[in-house]
Amino acid sequence: MACDSWNKASLAFSSFYRVNCSFYFKIGACRHGDRCSRLHNKPTFSQTIALLNIYRNPQNSSQSADGLRCAVSDVEMQEHYDEFFEEVFTEMEEKYGEVEEMNVCDNLGDHLVGNVYVKFRREEDAEKAVIDLNNRWFNGQPIHAELSPVTDFREACCRQYEMGECTRGGFCNFMHLKPISRELRRELYGRRRKKHRSRSRSRERRSRSRDRGRGGGGGGGGGGGGRERDRRRSRDRERSGRF
Repeated sequence: MACDSWNKASLAFSSFYRVNCSFYFKIGACRHGDRCSRLHNKPTFSQTIALLNIYRNPQNSSQSADGLRCAVSDVEMQEHYDEFFEEVFTEMEEKYGEVEEMNVCDNLGDHLVGNVYVKFRREEDAEKAVIDLNNRWFNGQPIHAELSPVTDFREACCRQYEMGECTRGGFCNFMHLKPISRELRRELYGRRRKKHRSRSRSRERRSRSRDRGRGGGGGGGGGGGGRERDRRRSRDRERSGRF
């Protein structure tokens, strides 16, 4: 009995003092998975979600009925990838909220292959996305989504890969992020910048309108008439849908 109690206490002590897994903390994935001797602290809130193993690179997976690999050109592969990226990015923004950044892993290791990381502007949107996406399917497969500890992708990326010098290839334990075409980047992220500029102009117009309303106070009765005109103009703008 004393021995059993000692073993239980020892296990509890070692679990309590387990060191955090630096790979999981930086990358949100670890090649050892649940067998890792270090602690994987899964976040309870985060701006970033991970969609696990959702992207399939046709250059890695395409093969004919007789088992031979089919050649997929670089152009075809980029078109396929851009279509995938645009579809997922657009779905995330339209259904869940504003996306700050989205990245796709081109690694081959089981814990990273095809992982998509979506960083939302708001943590509430990330939480909403995880709950909903775990009840959805993509490309004939159920989606497995989870909150990710990754918020700074510069720390998670393989710098050697970005310089074309990674010697570990697809089985590197740091992220090899697959780039989208420049045209698609301009389209997706440029669209968001236009939206921000539009909001900024709307705020400026509202501020000027308030300033004009306050500035009409001098001059007795004439000031009151000026404020009333500003109120009427403001109501007219609201009715017409302008801000």
